[in-house]
Amino acid sequence: MDRSNALELIKIDDYSVTPKYQQLGNSILDGIRKGLIKKDDMMPSINEVSFEFDISRVTVEKGYNELRKMGILDSVPGKGYFIKSVDVSQHLGIFLLFNKLSHHKKIIYDTLVKELGDQAAIDFYVYNNDVGQFQKILNKRKNDYTHFVIIPHFIEGEDKAAMLINSLPKDKLIVVDKILNEVSGEYGAVYENFDKNIFDALLEAKDKLAKYSTINLIFPENSYYPKEIIKGFESFCSEYAFDQKIIHQIAEEDIQKGNVYINLMEDDLIVLIDKILDSKLQVGKDVGIISYNETPLKRFILNGLSTLSTDFEAMGKSLAKLILENSTEHIENPFKLTLRKSL
Repeated sequence: MDRSNALELIKIDDYSVTPKYQQLGNSILDGIRKGLIKKDDMMPSINEVSFEFDISRVTVEKGYNELRKMGILDSVPGKGYFIKSVDVSQHLGIFLLFNKLSHHKKIIYDTLVKELGDQAAIDFYVYNNDVGQFQKILNKRKNDYTHFVIIPHFIEGEDKAAMLINSLPKDKLIVVDKILNEVSGEYGAVYENFDKNIFDALLEAKDKLAKYSTINLIFPENSYYPKEIIKGFESFCSEYAFDQKIIHQIAEEDIQKGNVYINLMEDDLIVLIDKILDSKLQVGKDVGIISYNETPLKRFILNGLSTLSTDFEAMGKSLAKLILENSTEHIENPFKLTLRKSL
């Protein structure tokens, strides 16, 4: 293979969250796996790749150095880079689509990378809960993948998203965090049981909640959070005779003594805390707070925020298990209530 043909196999996607040096290395590894790049083939120079894809020489050099560390690439002064070995240990190609970047999604990603080690090349994309962006990313994919891993949270257009997901090969599909009922066939999944999780967690906190008169769920309109959370919340309040309220705009609410506030969004938590501090009410006595999704800082905010949270590290480990075992099993992810002084 000459250098110009090798250039055609390199794919650099500006939409991808995967660093460009990793995309460069993944492209060459993919070419080797497919038999298109062979031992002793010459690779394009650093300058050629930099010019062709409008990326820095430092980025190209870093990608090539990673391949050198793997024993795949070597160089000869005056001649350039060549394929030293086609013994590619990375036999998994993962197309990873997350709805957003966050502390919790990073835990999933970092755990997945750790569990898979050097067995997988991961192309990582974020579609920002937008079904149009989701479709564009799927349509732009260049490589064949062993697995498609998708977190399917959309503000609108869920039916269209399900149709797009249904077009993927089900034996390669793994759905994470939320299952869409419209997605058919046998595929792998690691999921939250949203209505059951919040019901069971509030039941565990029932004695603490009993000192309050009303439980409020702050659930913004046009949110990507599943409506099943509302269903589980209302079922609990109805069964155990708690007054309840769904709040769409916490900024417009007066904070009332005897109320518990369950927040989903981190931005809403900031507004809620500001309003409580202005009200001079005492958290954990006059008003209660339960925050969705555990983070390290929530142990310290207001002497400790009570949280409802899925186990994101467990989710990453289960995802890796499904990939490594090529399984279509559906795994319900563990969910936990952590009681602290805010309740």
